[in-house]
Amino acid sequence: MGKGVTIERSHRLDGIGEYYFSRRLREIAETEAATGRQIIKLAMGSPDLPPAQTVIDTLAREAQRPDVHKYMSYQGEPILRKAFADWYKKFYGVDLDWKTEVYPLIGSKEGLMHVCMTFLNEGDKVLVPNPGYPTYSAAVKLAGGEMVTYALNKQTDFLPDFEAIEKAGLDGVKMMLVNYPNMPTGQTPTLELFERIVAFGAEHNILIVHDNPYSFVRNKNRLSIFQVPGAKEVALELNSLSKGHSMAGWRVGVLLGKAEWIKDVLTFRSNMDSGMFYPIQAAAATALGLGEEWFMQLNEIYYAREKQAYALLDALGCKYRPGQAGLFVWAELPEDYEGDSFQFSDEVMEKCDVFLTPGAIFGSEGKRYIRITLCCPAELLEKAANAIKERFH
Repeated sequence: MGKGVTIERSHRLDGIGEYYFSRRLREIAETEAATGRQIIKLAMGSPDLPPAQTVIDTLAREAQRPDVHKYMSYQGEPILRKAFADWYKKFYGVDLDWKTEVYPLIGSKEGLMHVCMTFLNEGDKVLVPNPGYPTYSAAVKLAGGEMVTYALNKQTDFLPDFEAIEKAGLDGVKMMLVNYPNMPTGQTPTLELFERIVAFGAEHNILIVHDNPYSFVRNKNRLSIFQVPGAKEVALELNSLSKGHSMAGWRVGVLLGKAEWIKDVLTFRSNMDSGMFYPIQAAAATALGLGEEWFMQLNEIYYAREKQAYALLDALGCKYRPGQAGLFVWAELPEDYEGDSFQFSDEVMEKCDVFLTPGAIFGSEGKRYIRITLCCPAELLEKAANAIKERFH
């Protein structure tokens, strides 16, 4: 047998590392296997609660039909597109044409990639929040775009400083990624914020892409960027059933916006995918039809967990802002702690068998922060808090 073939991977993967949680959780699993330790993982935002029983019933019922196992429409079935439009009208007060302005996705994470691939040319610049969801920077880089970060910090209340952004220069900037309620900082939006973002996009001819998956979790003021008049001429919005409907593994998201831009994304995505399994679309439509009672019950659980997370952070000596939205609590390291968030996370794990997310994985502005997930039972959070009280000095 001759010498094997040598193939180099694409240069587009240069600078794109393995997703932090993928690597770190594998390392933790190896540690547990080697030592017998049981580490409490307060890291990822993967909802541990099930969806509503009616949603599961719809999936089971529809999957029994003999006619639903074929390829589905590239645009998504009318049952789901109509449900998304009705949902936006009911909870956000926003009118959308289900035929042309609503595009279901296999999770909103893929939507970020599709939007970047559809609208970015090599070298186009994109404003990306720091700290921010790591997928933002990965999607921009993979699409050939150039990332320009804008800082979110306690000095600006974790909101964009538009004067600083403009002062840094906007030459070549084509797109801006925004995310409120914000992950990881938990900052909630106001209509005034969205008005400012829309005005900024219109003034500088920048496409605004608003990622909005957290507005139903620990958030009393639900907003869509489309509540701002004229926003459809400037913005696209992504939303998801993963968090507010406890359907992360189902992979159901949506891209919303004016027909022309939705059609452009469809042109790209239709070459990659052939539509979502119909029973999942029907079940998602059932989820979107749930009333206020569902969200009240869900948030009651998350607020109970939040109290335990606060107790844990108090034991660590970390500071946190009350009133954060979403599935996490974002907290500042103790003032007298000299290391960064990676060192702090490692120290807590070694001493207490509790894994907290280092804020620096979300960008340099997160180096003095940690993030705790609320996607685990209150009893587990309490157990972690007790371990920290006993062992962390």
